[in-house]
Amino acid sequence: MVTVMVTDDGTADTLAAMGPRLRTARERHGATLIGVGRATGISPSTLSRIETGRRKPTLEVLLRLAKAYGISLDELAGTASAAADGPRSPVPQRSGHDKAVLPLTRYVGGLHAHKHVLPAVDAPPERPRQVSHDGYEWLCVLYGRLWLALGDQDLVLSAGEVVEFDTRTAHGVANAGPGGPVEYLIMFGPQGERLRPRTPAPDRRAR
Repeated sequence: MVTVMVTDDGTADTLAAMGPRLRTARERHGATLIGVGRATGISPSTLSRIETGRRKPTLEVLLRLAKAYGISLDELAGTASAAADGPRSPVPQRSGHDKAVLPLTRYVGGLHAHKHVLPAVDAPPERPRQVSHDGYEWLCVLYGRLWLALGDQDLVLSAGEVVEFDTRTAHGVANAGPGGPVEYLIMFGPQGERLRPRTPAPDRRAR
C-alpha cells in the first residue's frame, strides 16, 4: 500500500515523477485530457497542471486517475517493486511498448527533465501516434535515431540534435528503425516558458 504524503527526502522525487507517469498512462490509453476529464470529473486544466508539475495531485485525484487508467497507486508513485529493505537507486519506469522513463529533477513545478529510452525494433515502425497538451518541450537525442512526428512534419533526429516545440502542436515519437535503441532527454516547461541560452562574453585578456 502506498503512502502519498511522506516526510523524507523521497517526497520531491515521488511528486516530480508523478506528472510524467500520469501523462504516460493517459497516452498509453490513447486518451485526451478532455476525455479523461469527462470520465473522472477532473477538469482538463487541472489534469494539465498536474501532468506538467504545476500542481500537486490530491489522494482523491490520484485514486480517480488510477482507476481510470487501470493502474495502482504504487505504480504511479514508482514503488510497485520496492522492497522493504531500504531505499534503492532510481529505477526507470516502464510504459507502453517497454519505453523506460527516468525522472531527473527533484522538485515539482517549473522546468523538469526526464530521460527516455525506446527499445530496438525489428522493422520500420508506423507513424507515431500524436498527442497535444499545454506546455513547451525541448528534446535532445543522445543515442540512435528518433522519429518525431510534429504536426504534419516528420523529422528524423540523430545523436546530438535538439528540437524545441510548443506541445499544443500534435506530436509523437518512435524509434526511427532497426539498428538499436534510442535514448533522448526531454526538458518540459509550463506554457510560455522558454530556455534562455547565454553565451559568455569573449575573454579579451586571452588575445
